Amino acid sequence: MNVLSLIGDIFTPAAKLIDDLHTSKEEKLEQKAVLLSLQTKFLTDGLKYEQEQLKARASIIIAEAQSESWLTRNWRPLVMVSLAASVLAYWFGITPADPTTGLPLISEAIAQRMFSLVQLGVGGYIAGRSAEKIAVPLVKAFKEREQA
Repeated sequence: MNVLSLIGDIFTPAAKLIDDLHTSKEEKLEQKAVLLSLQTKFLTDGLKYEQEQLKARASIIIAEAQSESWLTRNWRPLVMVSLAASVLAYWFGITPADPTTGLPLISEAIAQRMFSLVQLGVGGYIAGRSAEKIAVPLVKAFKEREQA
């Protein structure tokens, strides 16, 4: 569960509780304003936290890509190829079977999860490569625009 949905889950019952109070309409509005202000602060802090997490993840990936070690640079693509090969093997019935039951060691649910990871990885790769190809002309255009 991410931080932002957790904050929403906390404040929704609190707002309902204020609605159920037996006080005047003005007091309810005041309490809701305080609650909304608090929720806004928490959401802002939550967004900052999420942003820091994304920056940390990006820095890890950048460090891996710039590493001197071949394995450090290529472990993600190797995992993707392994997952794709496992899914293909499952689809073609080449997976090993459990000797006691005769059932495949990779179940349908596991194959579906692996396929989802492959889709996510391929989508991320394609988006990353597209962004990489678009970024250079965009930066150049912005620099030219700045100089004009």
